[in-house]
Amino acid sequence: MRTVFVSPIAQGRGIGRRLMQTVEAAAFANGIKALQVPASLTARNFYARLGYNEVREVLFGEERTFVMEKQIG
Repeated sequence: MRTVFVSPIAQGRGIGRRLMQTVEAAAFANGIKALQVPASLTARNFYARLGYNEVREVLFGEERTFVMEKQIG
């Protein structure tokens, strides 16, 4: 999975959580056993609350990204 975004004015309404549940269900239905997503510093806690674990930190110049992973199914 590349990234998931919710408009700042719509954040905090459970939209991101529902999007991720839909992605996870589709992945599971297609035999995928784990998902990885690159998370920004601000999205890191969001994914952690959904059960994703940080597997590594990546630096692209000054951009800091955290690769998060979750086993599904």
